[in-house]
Amino acid sequence: MRVLTLRELNRTLLLRQLLLSRERLGPANAIKRLAALQAQWVPSPYVALWSRLEGFGREQLTRALRREQVVKGALMRGTLHLVSARDYPLYATALRKEVAPWSNGRAKPSPELVAEVRAHVRREPRAARELVAFLEERRGPALEIENLRDLAWLRHLIPLEPLPNTAEWGFSRGVRFRAATFRRPPVADALAHLVKRYLSAFGPATRADLASWSGQLLRTLDSALESIRLRRFLDEEERELLDLPRAPLAQGDERAPVRFLPRWDELLIAHADRRRVLPEEHAARKLVHGGAPTVLVDGFVAGTWKLDAGRVAVEPFAPLPRTIRRELGEEAARLEAFLA
Repeated sequence: MRVLTLRELNRTLLLRQLLLSRERLGPANAIKRLAALQAQWVPSPYVALWSRLEGFGREQLTRALRREQVVKGALMRGTLHLVSARDYPLYATALRKEVAPWSNGRAKPSPELVAEVRAHVRREPRAARELVAFLEERRGPALEIENLRDLAWLRHLIPLEPLPNTAEWGFSRGVRFRAATFRRPPVADALAHLVKRYLSAFGPATRADLASWSGQLLRTLDSALESIRLRRFLDEEERELLDLPRAPLAQGDERAPVRFLPRWDELLIAHADRRRVLPEEHAARKLVHGGAPTVLVDGFVAGTWKLDAGRVAVEPFAPLPRTIRRELGEEAARLEAFLA
């Protein structure tokens, strides 16, 4: 099997994540290409798309949300993401069992209780505290409602989704949930779709990478992998990498422009081994769990950035050449204009 170097994997990831050059795509089509965008921090998807799309304006994503071409939901790893409306039912079905680790050992709600909550939310979108109060009125000996985490089961079983406005620029509080109305596809089809989307956006990747990104167990994903035609590579440590046939590969010497990434960008989260974008010497900085916005230089994380009184301040991990500092300054000025 062909061995892919670290730089080839880096450049291929940047290529598929639209970070080698900005492309002209609408938000829904871009998010479909990218598999999903992290949306725990409301501005994250906007900055992520700005870094990837030519001429992107904030109103474009807001319009896609209001037209429900893009949906916000708790999906991979139980965290909030934006996905295309077409992908949402498939992702939600494939990840339905993922809720177990976040259920705090509570007993699974009865079908009757699930139906009651679904009807309650369909009458009117509800805030989390309203749902907790509703559940407390109906709790039995097998179900104790102690905090908002106890909504995890119901969020996935119904499923519950936040209203589209919760993903709009400037939103800060008052999240309300509604009941999703899609028809669930067959689980096998949903899992195969999830795997294809992942490999298309983040491959070539190991089985462990796929499991880490999705939050699913390998035994759940293996049946989907077996149903898909794959091509295989090795990395420099002789680990097997899986990919889709004819998916593009990049040369390791392709130029990678500087890019600003938002908090928890999927680029940093999509692999169990993050060295293809995050150098090992910076792993101890806990950039992923801390959610610091990051800067890419030559394709790899080389620093963080923050917005300070309207100015983008870059904090590199090491001194940078003058040409790179100039490129960073020019890109930072463009980002300041976008965020203004």
